Amino acid sequence: MTRAMGVRSLEDLSFIADRTHHILTLFSGGLDSSYLLYRLSRLACKVTALVVDLGEGTDYEELSRITNLFGATLKVVDGRSSFLEEAVLPAIQANAKYLGIHPISSSLSRPVIARFAVEIADKLTCGAILHTANQSQNSLRRLNGSIKSLGYEGYFGSPYEYSAISREEKITELAAAGLEGFRSKGMSGDANLWVREYESGSLDNPENFHIPEDIYTWTNHSQVREKEEMEIEFRAGRPFALNGQVLPLAEIIHQANHLAGSFQIGRFSGLEHLEGGEKVLEVREAPAAAAIMYAYRMLETAVLDAELIREKISIEQIWVREAIEGRWFGRLRAAATAFIVEAAMLVNGKVTLRLSSGRVELSSITAPAALYITNRDDWEKDIAKKRGCRTLAELDSGEPTLELHRVEDVSYECAV
Repeated sequence: MTRAMGVRSLEDLSFIADRTHHILTLFSGGLDSSYLLYRLSRLACKVTALVVDLGEGTDYEELSRITNLFGATLKVVDGRSSFLEEAVLPAIQANAKYLGIHPISSSLSRPVIARFAVEIADKLTCGAILHTANQSQNSLRRLNGSIKSLGYEGYFGSPYEYSAISREEKITELAAAGLEGFRSKGMSGDANLWVREYESGSLDNPENFHIPEDIYTWTNHSQVREKEEMEIEFRAGRPFALNGQVLPLAEIIHQANHLAGSFQIGRFSGLEHLEGGEKVLEVREAPAAAAIMYAYRMLETAVLDAELIREKISIEQIWVREAIEGRWFGRLRAAATAFIVEAAMLVNGKVTLRLSSGRVELSSITAPAALYITNRDDWEKDIAKKRGCRTLAELDSGEPTLELHRVEDVSYECAV
């Protein structure tokens, strides 16, 4: 099949349904994806609603209820392992934060979701892949960019790119069709095992916004605890153990989310740019990301040369930029990844963090190939002896040379 056009409006749906027997749509159970199923149910076309589970606690019963109501086939795939290995681990090693402010999230998940979508669409011979991002959501270019880069040859895109329908209009139409329950949800959310992210509704206006406390899960006020320490061990740049217990990466993140979250660590609010340069406000909850990436950076300072770290910091933002702009599968991000992975091979050791209300502080670093000094007085004496030894010619001329000499390399006793 040759790609005839992208999907950009609700009017495009009829055009596509007349030209393909099977449509795959990305489905979350939220307002936008449920409304899309409702619109598709009015067309003569088979629809598969794809859910990629990234560890956010999927309500399968609710998803089944919605898809059954609109005659779609629900397909759920477990994407947690792929998300961890292909996105989260590289993000840890890249210290992936937007402008160094907050951990990125949908930039990591969208390429994984897109890859599953393309693979399943090809397997089911679906002629179109639909999603529900709009022009005020960065997922629009991230999903479209990923699907295009993966070589999908059918129609793809979001009918909400050019068709702007208010939340109230969607809620009213769905209620009339027999689907209630969206009226109480005042904002959009995106969640996975790494980050929970919220936008719109009461968060629309950066000059005057309100964050409902009940949106938080890991950092809920009722869980606040006293001071505690968290030890994270890394091997070749990979989180290997938490508090002395060797665990799978998913479990380390799960436990770190709840441990750091109980101190209300990992709440972020900030602006992010859209494709045209406009800015929108987003709120994030990411306690594990905050703690683990901080520990990783501290360990890097212990084992990597300062010049390598300086260059890596600049390359990290290249890595983040390519992810944010929907160029995940491009060569520039791949090249940046190669640099970051090479540096990660040296990141071995343990970092102990002191957790207190809203704060993460360094308590200790232990690294087998560390560059840090553990006893300054002894180091000063030793280095003075090694670097302070001069040749007789230097002593006679009174002018030191650039060459350094060890004590054992000369036949006289150096003056100190």
